[in-house]
Amino acid sequence: MNPVEATLNPGTPIDLARIRSLRVNQPAVARRVAGLNGSRGVKKVHQAAWLVKAIQCIDLTTLAGDDTAGRVRRLCAKARMPLRADLQAALGLSSLQTGAVCVYHGMLADAVGALRGSGIPVAVVSTGFPAGLTPMETKLREIELSVAAGAREVDIVISRRLALMQDWQALYDEVCLFRQACGTAHLKTILATGELQTLENVARASWVCMMAGADFIKTSTGKEGVNATLDVSLVMVRAIRDWADDTGHVVGYKPAGGISSAKLALQYLALVKEELGDAWLVPERFRFGASSLLTDIERQLEHHVTGHYSAAWRHALP
Repeated sequence: MNPVEATLNPGTPIDLARIRSLRVNQPAVARRVAGLNGSRGVKKVHQAAWLVKAIQCIDLTTLAGDDTAGRVRRLCAKARMPLRADLQAALGLSSLQTGAVCVYHGMLADAVGALRGSGIPVAVVSTGFPAGLTPMETKLREIELSVAAGAREVDIVISRRLALMQDWQALYDEVCLFRQACGTAHLKTILATGELQTLENVARASWVCMMAGADFIKTSTGKEGVNATLDVSLVMVRAIRDWADDTGHVVGYKPAGGISSAKLALQYLALVKEELGDAWLVPERFRFGASSLLTDIERQLEHHVTGHYSAAWRHALP
């Protein structure tokens, strides 16, 4: 199977025995992450290449209560050209764009219109994002309306209470309904890992979502007190690796929330490369849920080209 192909994950019947048997060695996770932090560094042209890769894997996002059509169109323009033309030329890039743009349903039509012809997919948050506490009928209708309006990816939130109560069957049934409502759109399941309390809950919720047909598993809404961390990411990418080994199906990974520096983005890319391999380092299988990250990456790339850092305000806002 070619992981670059954006095929849908067909899922499998739920295996409760497998889910309940999952364990996470927390000291081992901590050691692995500490080693990643301490020994992975790239410099100069290699760092620039990795940062360009990070740009290609960003879901450029605006999820604010004061979003406007103008803000969304500006975000889409930034997605089409995330790096200044002079910097792109200096880096030898003929074209560059982000992996997707992510908005609320109310901003979907503006995003779809602004990105028409670009090939950049529009992702929409759904199912009562971020809390996910709206009635199931409302959640399913929200997905259906978004897909009909042009969303190619749907970021849903799971009911965290089901994971906390260890009701894995109910969580599986919920995500199966979301998968069905998405049709041919890609389903990205947000676990809200900062609210799941334990790494074992993270591992088990990851497996349940993949069994139910999730095409991506995603850490966070960005609205929790704790969002993406490398510890949680290690648990999730290893679940993805084991899932691929067991089933032959490829699932993507999306850390979101709190990733605002180029240095941290490089650590996530190194983690994915080492745990999943180069085949996952494509926007079809890896995304950052971020916006402020792009500004820091731009500043680092300008320093690589010119030898000088610029102020953040000199770069167009995402």
